[in-house]
Amino acid sequence: MPFKKFDQSDIIHNTIKAHPRVSLAIYDSKIYKQGETQVSGAFVASVPNAPPGFISLYELNVDRTPADTGMIYPFVTKNGTLSNFKTISTSKFNSDFAYGAKITSSYPLTASISREYFQLNQSRPHITALKNTLNFYKNISQHYAYSSSLGNKASQPLNLTSIPSIFFGSSIKKGSVDLKFYISGTLIGQLQDKNYDGELIQTGPSGSTGSGSVAGVVLYNEGFMVLTGSWPLETSVARNYLNDITNQQTSSWLYYGVGAQDGIPSGVIPSSSYEMYFEGTQRIPTVTLLAHADKGEMNHSNNPTYIRYGQNLAPNSSSISFIESEQEIKNTVESPYVAPTASFEKITYISKIGIYDEDRNLIGIASIAKPVKKTEQQQYTFKLKMDF
Repeated sequence: MPFKKFDQSDIIHNTIKAHPRVSLAIYDSKIYKQGETQVSGAFVASVPNAPPGFISLYELNVDRTPADTGMIYPFVTKNGTLSNFKTISTSKFNSDFAYGAKITSSYPLTASISREYFQLNQSRPHITALKNTLNFYKNISQHYAYSSSLGNKASQPLNLTSIPSIFFGSSIKKGSVDLKFYISGTLIGQLQDKNYDGELIQTGPSGSTGSGSVAGVVLYNEGFMVLTGSWPLETSVARNYLNDITNQQTSSWLYYGVGAQDGIPSGVIPSSSYEMYFEGTQRIPTVTLLAHADKGEMNHSNNPTYIRYGQNLAPNSSSISFIESEQEIKNTVESPYVAPTASFEKITYISKIGIYDEDRNLIGIASIAKPVKKTEQQQYTFKLKMDF
């Protein structure tokens, strides 16, 4: 099999920017991702070994249990490099593990969206941590400001939704956010960032209370949604959004997403459901390779069918010699006549292209859907693309 080196001009590096759409639904303290339902396996109730609505990093330990199959787990050995897991403190690393000891962690690592509700004047460390970030964007919209005439996020009631970056990549695409609030299947509120500036504006239902008002902001790069809209989305109905039967509240954007890992148990708000749509931003590094089969090249093959059938392939050997007999290459040139054979020409059929590193280790194979006929007078360029 011949090897041919890629020239510098044959290797092109690019980055593909994609915007995968994410859809999430929240109902009865459960999260559903992309319309997926829970699939049970042979050993676990959920095949990915993660609850519905969660993403499993690396997708390890699929349908595995410690008792039935054993679990895949990461580990490091304590040595002079001082490698360690971030979940283990420096003091514990120094005191609890001897050199040569194996430090383990566990898989799967899972994540999903979560919600936090803060009542009036309630302590809110996660909002405080976002103070500088919110103020950084206030030149785009005053609704981002941590404290302004529009409200004080240090004390006012608000609703914080956190979206892990594994859902959206490097950022949430501007103009793609769509939040919907349902009661018994009826839409009572819809928010969209229709101005592409992070303001979540109520756009539906048409003519409803609060239509056109800003109910919150979205932090595109950080993956947070801060909702402050407190106007009622339905009238004369109080619901148990706080899991306190003595303190029921009217539906508003402060209670959007109740049940999304916020401690509210199943069965408390059976009539409320929520949908969340957005598009992420994924940057995929790609390498385009141009593989050339020039004239007079790639016209020999080690495939046994390349030589004429029926020849004696056994070598002549003795105590002093080893001689391989010459083999006749099969002529595959088509003749327009029945009896005579056409003039001989070396012909191969290119079906696969192997990609090797500098040490000639095979790192990829490109398979061609239909083998390409290659004569000595023909030349081809194959365009290969690898995503990382």
